[in-house]
Amino acid sequence: MTKRILVTGGCGFIGSALIRQLIAESDSFVTNIDKLTYAADPTSLSTASDSPRYRFEQVDICNGEDITRAIANCGPDLIVHLAAETHVDRSIDGPAPFVTTNVFGTFQLLESCHAYWTTLPSEQQRRFRFHHVSTDEVFGSLSEEGLFSENSSYRPNSPYAASKASSDHFVRAWHTTFGLPVLISSCSNNYGPSQFPEKLIPLTILSALRGRKIPIYGDGRNVRDWLHVDDHCRALRLIQESGTIGHSYNIGARNERTNLDVVLGICAILDQICPRQDKTSYGEQISFVPDRPGHDRRYAIDPSKMEQELGWRPKEAFESGLLKTVRWYLENVNWCERIEATRYKGERLGLTTKSQFAG
Repeated sequence: MTKRILVTGGCGFIGSALIRQLIAESDSFVTNIDKLTYAADPTSLSTASDSPRYRFEQVDICNGEDITRAIANCGPDLIVHLAAETHVDRSIDGPAPFVTTNVFGTFQLLESCHAYWTTLPSEQQRRFRFHHVSTDEVFGSLSEEGLFSENSSYRPNSPYAASKASSDHFVRAWHTTFGLPVLISSCSNNYGPSQFPEKLIPLTILSALRGRKIPIYGDGRNVRDWLHVDDHCRALRLIQESGTIGHSYNIGARNERTNLDVVLGICAILDQICPRQDKTSYGEQISFVPDRPGHDRRYAIDPSKMEQELGWRPKEAFESGLLKTVRWYLENVNWCERIEATRYKGERLGLTTKSQFAG
């Protein structure tokens, strides 16, 4: 059955990847609503925007009237909620936008969504889903052992994580109290093409290519579990098709790496496919800098529920995905230069003292 899908934050990194998949691989009609903040990139949807099944509206999810109107115009069978402020360092510099967008915006969206859902005929009500996309950061930090499961306790340590944890709780409350048919998923660190360059992997690539120092927080031994964005989007679609209402699903690819290992891996790839003129390694540009305040030591997701109940497996190995990602940035120099000229030049964010790392 052809679906009408409303995606919030569809000009963001994950949202744009999801919409590209939906337009290319399904017959769904997709409405993308996005506020177009600094990290949004409408050009990442160039392959989808010409489709008659794609429509864009510039909407702030904190504006209840605009959200209600956008939902009514779309008439969705599914709402995928991806709109969020996401960068931990920025949440340290200024938590307020994270509370506004991630908490109040989610509340406003739930209110409008619930009002819409109650007007639907019973069969459409039965088919409808609200999918809230969250993060493993809501669970806090792991020691050297153990994995995050769907039953892990919430222990957010950054303002960003706290705002996402709060939004998770609101979504659950609207399901339990009002009966809204919701799905919740928490993912590990995403990477892939067209990710805004404040994040570790694109920041490392561009810093290396620009001859800047490559900053690594603390001792570089913080561990993250890496997931290619296209694998994440395939998992999201599977949850939407076959997930159980009211359930949470953890999405991870079992790719634990220290931040230092990730950076060294990028340097090794660049050494091979884009060597420096002096033939020395990009690794010589690495610079250890003061750690991020409240920096979680380790994240690692147990995706067993996704694997066993829904049959999901990632298609991309980390090494092959990282190589493809590096190649994308090398092949899209104009995109990178436009971002650096207008929105972000690689400066250090997230120090409570407001000092910056000038590479």
